[in-house]
Amino acid sequence: MKIGELALALGATSLSLAAAAPNQKRASSFKWFGVNQSIAEFGQGNIPGELDTDYRWPDTSAIQVLKDDGMNIFRVAFLMERLIPEQLTGSFDDTYLADLKSTVEFITSSGSYAILDPHNYGRYYGNIITSTSDFGAWWTTVANEFKNNDKVIFDTNNEYHSMDQDLVLRLNQASIDAIRATGATQYIFVEGNSWTGAWTWTQINDNMKALTDPQNKIVYEMHQYLDSDGSGTHESCVSTTIGQERVASATQWLKDNGKVGFMGEFAGGPNSVCQSAVDGLLSYMHANSDVWLGASWWAAGPWWKNYMFSMEPPTGTGYINYIDALKPYFPDGSDSGPDPEPEPTATTTPTVPDPTPTNGNGGAKAKQWEQCGGIDYMGPTECESPWTCQVLNDWYFQCL
Repeated sequence: MKIGELALALGATSLSLAAAAPNQKRASSFKWFGVNQSIAEFGQGNIPGELDTDYRWPDTSAIQVLKDDGMNIFRVAFLMERLIPEQLTGSFDDTYLADLKSTVEFITSSGSYAILDPHNYGRYYGNIITSTSDFGAWWTTVANEFKNNDKVIFDTNNEYHSMDQDLVLRLNQASIDAIRATGATQYIFVEGNSWTGAWTWTQINDNMKALTDPQNKIVYEMHQYLDSDGSGTHESCVSTTIGQERVASATQWLKDNGKVGFMGEFAGGPNSVCQSAVDGLLSYMHANSDVWLGASWWAAGPWWKNYMFSMEPPTGTGYINYIDALKPYFPDGSDSGPDPEPEPTATTTPTVPDPTPTNGNGGAKAKQWEQCGGIDYMGPTECESPWTCQVLNDWYFQCL
């Protein structure tokens, strides 16, 4: 997600919706459904940072609650610089590695999947990674450490953006080649440019179909938020149908090119419009589960507190408002699901609205939690009272 990190205490409390009747459990065709575990990548302005001050690791007791609820995949965010400091071709920080392995082992020991998510946006110490050989070397080191755990999934990098499109393709291919050269046979999740957005995938990331893998286990990870600019920084959703609309063209792309996808990040605010939009998104994906293998909510973690999407049990706003609505889509435990690279099939593509962000300046002020600055940002830079625009990282300022 663009947020990267938030202030440790998101002060205002979101109101919960009145409890609705739980959805009836359907026989889910998804292979995976889970949540992002976001906390070990916090403190991006202070690297390496201090454990429990700048960052920490997910709460395993909270992960267990989500496992008991029926989730079976957890995307574990971390920083490349903390895992392998100083240079991409370097060696591990033993303490950070041990903590990452402990988290992964807790997730996978009971059969769930752990996605290794270097949450770096295609950058290392803030600089765009341009050396495919160095990037491959980083992945060689990491893959060698995790190649014997068949429940580990390698995610090449979180949300490449503002980069040369051919470079994004080559970095993904370098990751695949390096991982396979270690003998690792697990799934590899690849991500595209422009924040790997589903709604802009066909316009920006069409060249990603050229990726190859001798194991035939490439999964195209996309992210999709349902607010006006697709950033996931607003409580509101555009409409009750925006979820389906924003993934329709990407779904067709997967079908046309014989690929499979995974919705690596999505969420909705605590209101009825967003609840309908999220259900519409998942229902549409489920109806096209020949190409969609599942999804993971953004986000859980012990420092999210009153964040509008928090899936941290038992009191996270997202958990309270959405857990029962999500359960019908949880896998049935059979670890079933389509294999990667299905044969292309024809379908009708619903009309998708122009994905150009709609929030501009025009004298408007950003509301609480909305973005108010950062590199390439074009929207309001002042916050409504009493909120102030706070710098979270170079790419993201937020009204807090």
